[in-house]
Amino acid sequence: MRYIHSGDYVEPVKGNGPQQNEVEVSAEPGNEVNTGGAVQAETHMADPATEDAQQDPAVLENTEVLDPEEDKTKAAPKAEAEPGSPEAGSADELGDDFGEGGSCREPAIPEQATLPDTDAAEGAGEETGSSPANSAASMEADTGTDGGQWEAEAADELGSEEPEEPKKGFFARLFGMDPESEEDMDEETESGDDTQGGQVEGKAAAGSDKQPQEEQATPEETQEKEKLTLKEENNNTDPLQEKRDRELSDSLEESVIYWQGNDEIPCSLETAKKTLTEVMGLGSSFDVVFREMSFGGQPAALLFISGFAKDTILDEILKRLTYLTPEHLSADVFASFLREYIPHIQVETGDLLSETVNKVLTGISAIFIEGQNQVILMDTRSYPSRNPDEPSIERVVRGSRDGFTETLLTNVALVRRRVRDPGLKYEIHQVGRRTRTDVCVAYIDDIVDKTQVKAVTDKIKGVNLDGIPLADKQLEEVIVGGGWNPYPMVRYSERPDIVASHLLEGRVVVFVDTSPSVMVLPTTFFDLCQHAEENRQTPFIGTYLRWVRFIGIFCSMFLLPLWMLLVLHPELKPPMLDFIGPQKTAHIPLLGQFLLVELGVDLLRMAAVHTPNPLGSAMGLIAAILVGDIAVQTGLFVNEVVLYMAVASIGMFATPSYELGLANRIVRLVLLLAVAAFQVPGFVIGTTLLIILLTTHRSYNSSYLWPFIPFNAKAMGEIILRQPVLYSKTRPSFNKTRDNTKMPPPAKGDEQS
Repeated sequence: MRYIHSGDYVEPVKGNGPQQNEVEVSAEPGNEVNTGGAVQAETHMADPATEDAQQDPAVLENTEVLDPEEDKTKAAPKAEAEPGSPEAGSADELGDDFGEGGSCREPAIPEQATLPDTDAAEGAGEETGSSPANSAASMEADTGTDGGQWEAEAADELGSEEPEEPKKGFFARLFGMDPESEEDMDEETESGDDTQGGQVEGKAAAGSDKQPQEEQATPEETQEKEKLTLKEENNNTDPLQEKRDRELSDSLEESVIYWQGNDEIPCSLETAKKTLTEVMGLGSSFDVVFREMSFGGQPAALLFISGFAKDTILDEILKRLTYLTPEHLSADVFASFLREYIPHIQVETGDLLSETVNKVLTGISAIFIEGQNQVILMDTRSYPSRNPDEPSIERVVRGSRDGFTETLLTNVALVRRRVRDPGLKYEIHQVGRRTRTDVCVAYIDDIVDKTQVKAVTDKIKGVNLDGIPLADKQLEEVIVGGGWNPYPMVRYSERPDIVASHLLEGRVVVFVDTSPSVMVLPTTFFDLCQHAEENRQTPFIGTYLRWVRFIGIFCSMFLLPLWMLLVLHPELKPPMLDFIGPQKTAHIPLLGQFLLVELGVDLLRMAAVHTPNPLGSAMGLIAAILVGDIAVQTGLFVNEVVLYMAVASIGMFATPSYELGLANRIVRLVLLLAVAAFQVPGFVIGTTLLIILLTTHRSYNSSYLWPFIPFNAKAMGEIILRQPVLYSKTRPSFNKTRDNTKMPPPAKGDEQS
């Protein structure tokens, strides 16, 4: 089917070719035919009746004929027309006139077309990139003679042959053009088409060249592209994502200022909610609750952590506040809430948003009130905790069965219960930029050395870490140091009675939240060798237990090196010790046997820690019978090696301080290697270096070997012999306490009696 223009209405004329969709073309000046979306007709298959109708003067008078070559030139720029251009407008109008299923509707009859200005037509031709011949063709289209162009352009797009030449007689009659000018115009149009075709082919070739390069992209480049694409999608979905990516805050205060502009409590609940969303994770963290309510007509909100808040306390507070009416509230709403209508004891106010957030993260609940630049902070926290059971390391036969837990408030209460002295001070600090772990420094104000307290607190305040999730041990490395020294510079205890005794001696105690152990400093080597059981018995029995413990500690350090030295040098043995020495030889050298047994004992100890209690006895039988006995029977080990190693291990386990036992084990291994390498000089030099090491190390300006170095006879006697309570009247002198007496001087009446 082809179309001829009869006035403003397009009359479909059936031909021999396949039927095409109908299209309407406006004869309005400036409107051009958009061939990109229209369905074309095949003119080379037109029937004779159609040709007669075209040659009819009455039909030609209202028919627009388009030059085929001109329309091909127009098709390319119109495909790239911008939305605001005339070409786009024509296409939009053409698309509006199309209906579903290829049907079209009759357009409104436009006004009579007028011949456009020649300069304007030439300018339009330059904008679309057409040649001067194209500009002339534009002029022809505007004058209403484009019908032939339509047919020729349709034939060109459908791959048909070129239209026949007889039509140029019509152009000659209509415009006075000679055939030569028409031929020139056709040549220019063809050259333009060839140029455009070459450009398209060049682009296609370039695209084909780039395609293998894209296929050869490395996986790293592909991942980077995916990350960039994901980041762009996030930025498009969330307008605040770019600001979140730029944030480089080192503290909570900086983060609040970054999002809010200041650190004050916002007067608007909506502003506070937006800031808390970015700073505290409100909305993304399920345990952060921001409950908006209204009390007495006053909008308010309750902020708390669901895992820390005590439900019963919050229920009582909210129940009281829900009874309020507007008549109950005075002009100062904040004061009314704070002083009259919150039935709770521990209540305070907050002026800074960062401090409020920090306190809420510790378990405190905060009430925000609309229009107020302060918050009400209520201590409603209740931490998950366990009961204060007896410590597994410091067990006693006689004595208390309570021990420290992982909750700081419980631990300080256990000590306060034993030391009800108003001079007992608890200074609270927070360590870690992210963890903000609570650290408490405890001391008795009128006994302790204030210089020592200041040194400890200054080091705690100077800690600049992300956090101390491992609690007291990490804090010890920061404030005490020690480097690679294997010996502990502080004493750890899980018993409240031991901590109370050290406080009365003038020591400084450091509590760390989430840890059941408490640091006592300064300390000495002999402090680490004492146990609470010694003071739970009579002085005589206590002295005996202390000596047995000292012997066990000595054996854990020197028994194996001395026995090996006597085996290597039998001439050093006195006659009464001639039985000492291996009666048989083994397949493994003596030093190798000691090292293997040491590693085996360590493996058993670590396995016992991770083995459930019901399986502990079975593991002991396996170690004693299957491993030890069979190793001796097969000739891998000597009986004396297993025996002395067992005695040394028992002495290590009898050490009250677990850290001191591990350090003594390292010393034993070093002395074994020194004896194996240098015999007698190795043992002497190793022991001397050990004493020098312990002497040079100091625990907060206190000698580690006191009272042995520097020697103090009275204090050394109290260590060797467990003194009765009434005989010990002074505190240890190395603490430099302000009050050195444990008992006041007797009154005059008591002295006379």
